Amino acid sequence: MTKAFEHDAIRAQFPTLSQQIDGQTLCYLDTAATSQKPQSVINAVNQYYQLNNANVHRAAHQLSARATRDYEAVRSQVQGFINSNRVDEIIFTHGTTESINMVAHGLTAQFDKDDIILVDTAAHHANIVPWQQLAKQTGAIIKPIPLNDDLTIDVDAYEQLLSLAPKLVALTHVTNALGTVNPIIELTQKAKQAGAITLVDGAQAIAHFAIDVQQIGCDFYVFSGHKMYGPTGVGILYGRYQILDTLTPMLTGGEMIKTVSFNGTEFGSLPNKLEAGTPAISAVIGLGAAISFMSDLPSDLVEQHEQTLLHYLQQQLDQLGDISLYGAGPNNVGVVAFNLAGEHHQDVGILLDQQGIAVRCGHHCAMPLMQHLNLKGCCRASIGLYNNKQDIDLFIDALRKVKELLL
Repeated sequence: MTKAFEHDAIRAQFPTLSQQIDGQTLCYLDTAATSQKPQSVINAVNQYYQLNNANVHRAAHQLSARATRDYEAVRSQVQGFINSNRVDEIIFTHGTTESINMVAHGLTAQFDKDDIILVDTAAHHANIVPWQQLAKQTGAIIKPIPLNDDLTIDVDAYEQLLSLAPKLVALTHVTNALGTVNPIIELTQKAKQAGAITLVDGAQAIAHFAIDVQQIGCDFYVFSGHKMYGPTGVGILYGRYQILDTLTPMLTGGEMIKTVSFNGTEFGSLPNKLEAGTPAISAVIGLGAAISFMSDLPSDLVEQHEQTLLHYLQQQLDQLGDISLYGAGPNNVGVVAFNLAGEHHQDVGILLDQQGIAVRCGHHCAMPLMQHLNLKGCCRASIGLYNNKQDIDLFIDALRKVKELLL
């Protein structure tokens, strides 16, 4: 049976969106930074603290048993959500950044001097800096993957770099600053054929379309809960078991051990081996509610709705005039990056905020991309499944007033 897509009813589940800011109707276009949360996620977090608050894995009482049951149930949910092969390939972290740091730290002992790491030029800093730290410790060499004029990955140049037999390729599924959707299956397959370990940053993809890690064929896929209508403070590190089990733990202590004595420590098995200390239990349970929320929606109709809005947003910005769009292509998802003539992006953002419009301004944690574009920064409007045409019209009307004021 086809699931219904009743947008007004879906939007009504997000209480934050019903408020006004300084007397203006809130228009939230900053979902790429963090998504708003449906009531079901808020309720799940509240219920944990009101009824089941206890630590997981380590007590004999009923509260702990309930907390552990709910926590581990989410691991199985995530496994199904991204179609991983095994439940112990799912590691709970505090977010995408921590996930990538765990992989970089965990692989450091496997790198030698002059090993090559390829990194997407448009990558978020979280998918650049951990590899730079690994390179500092090992003498490995980082090479950026060049971009075409339309800011998509230059596949010919990528293939030339792969001929250097890189040890690792760090890719981005959807770029956070531009919304460019990379051909991730093709890029991953080419990297695997070259013998490289592959990591995919899926932080900006996970909320917009279905992810199948087995189809992608990557070794690691990482994302954050708060980008997909879940709480902050929880992320996922998916790793193909055979390589995930080789990672050196970044954190030690707590339930990640098998035995401890003053003669030494033996680590436990996955997934606990990589989850030291008390985890973000309430956030994990909230993530489970977010997965349930998304799974109850018709994903094809949601994707169609978001693409219709994105193209309308691109079109309206283009028609407004005096707008520079960056990397705005037909296959992008979720994000439009722009500047207003020669005006500073921060001034534009402040004047939009005074009209109830929430967008992001700055370098978007993508300074190498900004350097490539010869920009100090730009504005970014990003949409979620709760946005509608009225949001775009409010934004364009507000930006028109900013233009009339500044130009």
